[in-house]
Amino acid sequence: MNASASRARRSRRASVLAAGAVAALLVGLSACGSSDDSDSSASAASEGASEGAFPAKVATKFGEVTVDKQPRRIVALGWGDAETVLALGGQPVGASDWLPFGGEGVGPWAKGMYDKKPELIGTMEPEFEKIASLQPDLILDTKSSGDQTRYDTLKKIAPTVGVPKGGDQYKLSWEQQTTMIAAAMGVPEKGEKLIAETEKKFEAAAKAHPEFKGRTITLGSRTSEGFGVYVGGTGRVDFVERLGFENNPKAEAQAGEGFSVSVSKENLDMLDADLTVMAPIGIPATDISGDPLYKAVPSVKAGNDIVFDDKDISQAFATDSVLSVSYALEKVVPLFAEKVAK
Repeated sequence: MNASASRARRSRRASVLAAGAVAALLVGLSACGSSDDSDSSASAASEGASEGAFPAKVATKFGEVTVDKQPRRIVALGWGDAETVLALGGQPVGASDWLPFGGEGVGPWAKGMYDKKPELIGTMEPEFEKIASLQPDLILDTKSSGDQTRYDTLKKIAPTVGVPKGGDQYKLSWEQQTTMIAAAMGVPEKGEKLIAETEKKFEAAAKAHPEFKGRTITLGSRTSEGFGVYVGGTGRVDFVERLGFENNPKAEAQAGEGFSVSVSKENLDMLDADLTVMAPIGIPATDISGDPLYKAVPSVKAGNDIVFDDKDISQAFATDSVLSVSYALEKVVPLFAEKVAK
């Protein structure tokens, strides 16, 4: 669901208050320099880089960002940014755990890819002092809110690759995320290869399931606050559109700047489509499947719905990183095929 206005205000206030503390901390850190342990733990980030890839330039909403040399200490804050760094051969020293997974802050599809557990950083309200203490030479925040104050605070710590133009409110595809991060890391060819390999998997899945083409689909979720439906420009919708589905036209008609639209209990028929797919967020799956009003939605009544009760599947579908989409294709496509009549 969309973050509340009060939470956004808290985030902006926290950013402003943190800016001074960050500046003071940076002065102290610059006098200390980097430790040998820090260099060794981040050394994998430089593997496979092209000498000719620097200085690297990355276009963002906030202007072009220049990375002068191979980053060795990357802090990955955006949704799926850390997994993307890992996929490209890097080792973040700090990362945000959005879903949250716990442990190393990544899903099972990225298990074992870290040499050393990263320092976990807050998501919507990151601890700027903690980030500065990690002495990053690159900060990634590519799939994020796009908040100006957040970006301004981060760039005081290190070169920061924020959201691209039009990428506010987490509206960033795994392709664009991979391209931006690969460029910042100096491994654009690796990014292109990963994207090409993943696109082939989507093409194969779509070819194997022609029954998906032109069918409408609702991608929704329910939290303790209520129901919502995801709209175009988001990873979930991009995922199903690649398979041939058409996103819920009623939801698209109400789309705003956010990644979803709220649906009142009185209007749950808005969830109706050829296939309705729902994910619980912070609540049991039975709070959706057992809801009498949900069960009255035409597609649900006809048995053409899926409520994710497997946490790994739900999180893979939601993460939408270059690593997670392959896992989701493997697990989710068969579930769709069971529900969509040929």
